[in-house]
Amino acid sequence: MRLWQGARVLVNGGTGAIGSAAIQLLKDRGVHVTAVCGPDHVERVRALGPERVIDSSAEDFTKGEAKYDFVLDAVGKSTFGRSRSVLARRGVYISSEPGPWGQNIFLALAGPLSWGRKVIFPLPLDLKGTITHMTGLLEEGRFMPLIDRSYPMEQIREAFTYVASGQKVGNVILTMDEAQL
Repeated sequence: MRLWQGARVLVNGGTGAIGSAAIQLLKDRGVHVTAVCGPDHVERVRALGPERVIDSSAEDFTKGEAKYDFVLDAVGKSTFGRSRSVLARRGVYISSEPGPWGQNIFLALAGPLSWGRKVIFPLPLDLKGTITHMTGLLEEGRFMPLIDRSYPMEQIREAFTYVASGQKVGNVILTMDEAQL
């Protein structure tokens, strides 16, 4: 299933590396985006351009009235079962995680048998094309990666510890000096 201009997409996890990138890429394609994030990051996510930002501490997106053509769970904190109520009749649930017990992989395999809501598990198909497209967006200033912080390569252990802590917002960058290249 392909995205179209005017589609309605909910991105759960708008502050992560995947979610923050997805918001910008979807907006660039003319998609109506609703983003979900924690209360400390609402303004930062709003700056990425979604039409609506949901504070996850104040509202459960799975209990809302809005219907979405796609729900992208960029953090693996929801499930198809919980999100089904906000999916449009032929809506698609997409997760960057395999889900509990790997359910998203199995639900995606069953998807072609379904005429209604379904799950897809994204697999990159055109890496070279994606890199070319992203390069163009970066050069034109239409995409700005959300950067939390950077660490020199010598502090790679600290960088991984920070990422694993669950506190990062966006991306963590490792830097190298010329001698390491």
